[in-house]
Amino acid sequence: MKYEPIKQFLGTLFNRQPVLRIAFYKLMNLLLLRTWHVKKVIRSWSKKQGENAHILDAGAGFGQYSYFISSLSKNYKITGIDILSEQIQDCNAFFSKINRNDRVQFYEYDITQFQNPDTYNLIVSVDVMEHIEDDVKVFRNFCQSLQKDGMLVISTPSDQGGSEVHDNDDESFIAEHVRPGYNKEELEHKLKTAGFHNITIYYSYGKPGKLAWKLSMKYPIIMLNKSKLFFLILPFYYIFTYPVAYILNHRDVQSNHRTGTGLIAIAYK
Repeated sequence: MKYEPIKQFLGTLFNRQPVLRIAFYKLMNLLLLRTWHVKKVIRSWSKKQGENAHILDAGAGFGQYSYFISSLSKNYKITGIDILSEQIQDCNAFFSKINRNDRVQFYEYDITQFQNPDTYNLIVSVDVMEHIEDDVKVFRNFCQSLQKDGMLVISTPSDQGGSEVHDNDDESFIAEHVRPGYNKEELEHKLKTAGFHNITIYYSYGKPGKLAWKLSMKYPIIMLNKSKLFFLILPFYYIFTYPVAYILNHRDVQSNHRTGTGLIAIAYK
């Protein structure tokens, strides 16, 4: 099953007006559990950081994390990079329309080649590393680009089924990934090799989150892959299922999990 085409379709659908794009961001915030985890980490960082900071959104996609971070302080300078030129154009146009382009800018870069030494206080990379073959090179780029004591936040699938792969012959539900997921020890070793220290890695999408993901994401994506006509019945589907998914997401964020299909990594330069 394909996830990216559905995401691109939704992005195009909601990209016609700024108010629709903001509604799309809010929809993703509700549905995507990884967003709950990442925003929790960023809020904690922001309280300690204060008003001024330079942030890199590495693999910015639709710009939803840049939008969230830019809402935390008007003094944050945010740079978003992505390999897709159309995403960059759309993001710059949107942030210009909402008058945040003076502090939020997007550029087309391959993160395997991007390095801006000693620049950023925070680097956020969500749903990116599972697509990158030479991940250690990217981690080195991140480390070089952070200021001293700067923080890196990563959200990525784990090797506990984060891409719905269970054996060598199984196809990932997220077919665009180059690896089925990270082992915690493997990810920590790679971050240390790249120069990071004070590394914290924990599971997301534990038992509550896995069930919530199936209800709010997996089953709707399966339906939409079959036919876009399922958009017509999705509102009715979510009326019954989302209250349950919301409670499960909240439990997932507040709990410590012995295992899970996602990983949140926090590391410092």
